[in-house]
Amino acid sequence: MTQLITADLVELDQNLGNSPEDVIRHLAGRVAANGRASEVEGLFTDAFAREQKTATGVPGGIAIPHCRSAAVTEPTLAMARLSQPVDFGAKDGPADLIFFIAAPAGADQEHLKLLSKLARSLIKKDFTGALRAAASREEIVELVDNALADKPAAAPETAAAPATAAATAGVAAGVASAGAASAGPRRLVAVTACPTGIAHTYMAADSLVAAAKEVGVDLQVETQGSSGAKPLDPAVIAAADAVIFAVDVDVRGKERFAGKPVINAPVKRGIDEPAKMVQEALDAADNPHAHRVPHYGAEEQAEREAAEKGEHIGQKLKRALLTGVSYMIPFVAGGGLLIALGFLLAGFDIALGTKANDILANNSLVNLPDGNLALYLGTVFFKIGALSMGFLVPALAGYIAYAIADRPGIAPGFVAGAVSGFMGAGFLGGIVGGLLAGYIAHLIGTWSVPRWLRGLMPVVIIPLLASIVASGAMFLFLGGPIAAITVGLNAWLSGMSGASAIVLGIILGLMMCFDLGGPVNKVAYAFAVAGLGAGSATNQAPWQIMATVMAAGMVPPLAMALATVLDKKLFSLAERENGKAAWLLGASFISEGAIPFAAADPLRVIPASMIGGAVTGALTMAFGVTSQAPHGGIFVFFAIGNVVMFIVAILAGMVVAALIVVALKRWAARKAVDTVETVPVTV
Repeated sequence: MTQLITADLVELDQNLGNSPEDVIRHLAGRVAANGRASEVEGLFTDAFAREQKTATGVPGGIAIPHCRSAAVTEPTLAMARLSQPVDFGAKDGPADLIFFIAAPAGADQEHLKLLSKLARSLIKKDFTGALRAAASREEIVELVDNALADKPAAAPETAAAPATAAATAGVAAGVASAGAASAGPRRLVAVTACPTGIAHTYMAADSLVAAAKEVGVDLQVETQGSSGAKPLDPAVIAAADAVIFAVDVDVRGKERFAGKPVINAPVKRGIDEPAKMVQEALDAADNPHAHRVPHYGAEEQAEREAAEKGEHIGQKLKRALLTGVSYMIPFVAGGGLLIALGFLLAGFDIALGTKANDILANNSLVNLPDGNLALYLGTVFFKIGALSMGFLVPALAGYIAYAIADRPGIAPGFVAGAVSGFMGAGFLGGIVGGLLAGYIAHLIGTWSVPRWLRGLMPVVIIPLLASIVASGAMFLFLGGPIAAITVGLNAWLSGMSGASAIVLGIILGLMMCFDLGGPVNKVAYAFAVAGLGAGSATNQAPWQIMATVMAAGMVPPLAMALATVLDKKLFSLAERENGKAAWLLGASFISEGAIPFAAADPLRVIPASMIGGAVTGALTMAFGVTSQAPHGGIFVFFAIGNVVMFIVAILAGMVVAALIVVALKRWAARKAVDTVETVPVTV
């Protein structure tokens, strides 16, 4: 196994700049200079992106910037002892000891365990004291190697900081008070987890255990990190008085802790304030009204409601609508492509009148209509697709209701969506019906009922009453007016031509490229997909909107891929590699392929993409391009009408966006401070 740290990876008593960005860039340069990373910029980008998610400063003047990166060729640890401390976000002030952990994207478990063990050592005061007293780089390397081998450091442990001592005293007082009221030791369990799973996960675990031990509390922790997780014994969980979740990601197996009083906090708080978290958990154990890990069902819904209290009504509506759209898309994607295949094999007239039903009723594989196999198979594909598309509005409404009321809202939402379809209210009726069903189901779920009735609430009473109220309202009051609005909207779209259609294309193009798969992009896409079912040979406006949205969404990744070819020097090695993948992503209508470029340079990439998308949107509308498929990009060419102009429009937008982003990077570029050159790397 290669050595994680060498003397050449250590900086002693150097000034590496005034910000975490400066320090991380310099240490990334040192890693690359020692042949452990293929390039500086890619490693720096990944590490600084991780730093921006959660500050890596921890108490005691320490910072642990870290990342996994495709630029790293072997697991590496670089260390700097700064002459000028830098603020990495720790509550007790700037850091002078910086450990930069660089792991390959596919690091093996043994190396990850070593890196995690090092992170845990950094909360030990004797170890950090020895690092500050070390006189040479070789001594630093020896200290780190000893820590990884579990050998004690030579320097004596320093006294605890006054704030930590005071916090520990407070917990001790709380434990003593609780001990007077209950026999036996207090027991807690905890789960720690962070996105990278290398440093914070394990440091938080050890900090919590140490804080609990100092006050006589038995605390056992499950670390859900990158080097593996050993689940807590169910008996230990059952005996615990409360649970602490110090996590930045979802807890795996959360249902194991159901019913336990719980303290939720970011993983970094487990490092910064472990004593306070222990005390809060003890207080929660003694509080009958404390928040608890929910059981699946009504209590799970209660937790969801608590988590969403901070959302304003607009955020709640957006979340519900996007949830409905995300669950609806598979029905539309499969159905749309099957209908397109049906048209390809059997012709457009298969959708007219009862022709499809008549063929399926009177024919089979052994009794083909006029001996035409293509006609029969096309009819089968068309009918399957049409039946799939029939779920569009019910699925939209059902999962909007699900986002509001959880599982008890699904059935009322589906029913309200079916009523909307029956009344001709379309996707607008589905949205209204889903919201209505969801909020009614949510309201009924808040009723206080006898214990014997609780089990029936989510499976019988809530779906029954919410279906009656929501669908009844659709039949009696809402369905008719919404159907009239839908008819008017379809008539307006069908009547669009010339300048008005081009303006709509520009707007849709701008929306698709504004946030690359974010809420604005999803609104435009949802608008196109929801109307797709209303398209027909005599009303192709919905198909034109779908083609416009898909073509514009393909522009950003294709433009960035082209830009990396036009002028490679303007892009880092990592961006050039992303550019190769962006060709396929763009061709497949995956707008997110441009996100790495937008994240690194949003002020240039996003405006350029929006202009290119607007050009493409205007051209597709002007040429009357249609798409009966909601996804797939160029690979569903058979479902695209006027496919040549579809390609021309995409190429035009791609070239415009690429040229603009290249121009902006050449003549409107900021000059970065290269701290690697300012502080030379010695090897």
